[in-house]
Amino acid sequence: MRKEQVLIVEDDADIREGVRILLEGENYDVKEAENGKTGLAMLDGTTDLVILDVMMPGMSGYRTCEEIRKVSNVPVLFLTAKAQESDKLVGLMAGGDDYLSKPFSYVELLGRVKALLRRYNVYMGRNEAEEQDEPYLEIGSVRIHQSFNEVFVDGEEKEMSNIEYRMLLLMMQHRGKIFSAQNLYESVWEEPYFYSCNSTVMVHVRKLRVKLEKDPKNPEYIKTVWGKGYKFDAGDK
Repeated sequence: MRKEQVLIVEDDADIREGVRILLEGENYDVKEAENGKTGLAMLDGTTDLVILDVMMPGMSGYRTCEEIRKVSNVPVLFLTAKAQESDKLVGLMAGGDDYLSKPFSYVELLGRVKALLRRYNVYMGRNEAEEQDEPYLEIGSVRIHQSFNEVFVDGEEKEMSNIEYRMLLLMMQHRGKIFSAQNLYESVWEEPYFYSCNSTVMVHVRKLRVKLEKDPKNPEYIKTVWGKGYKFDAGDK
């Protein structure tokens, strides 16, 4: 059976070694890079998860993540000494999927790793998916596969992160339903909701609108219902 492969990009050798030992003990295949440039060179189609430090000499973790997103939708877990909410939003806007502040416990790290890999393998089509009678769901000009990450807008395929895909699929499968930020977060991230999570949801809604809408400031599909949340709709289409 194929081992899931994790790429650690971290300039602190002690942290790299500790994370590697932890993950290898859980039967993951681990590769290490000491900077963003080396990490990008090591990234390939067998990589299932990237654990990425933010503060690195040369190419920062944010910049590295932006480059990763040009070629891959692999989940990215940021590690950082920064704990401000604004720093977390910068990471999410750069394409990250999750964010863990240093110092962190290995129990917490392992929990995040397993959650990201589980979501990626189920929703990205990395594992064999059962075919549905209607594998695609289409609303307006948006067409989404219901088993793995494949989204088209006006016939053009759009690259989606795992989180973006899951959020879009959930909302399209329940067209017209109003989802609060808490609904979305607990359904998609599968973690308890705290008030600070609201901004995380807002960032991902904004990123989805950029990919789906002709005019993201006047969305046709992902609409804000003030005081309640968000819904996916497309008028009478």
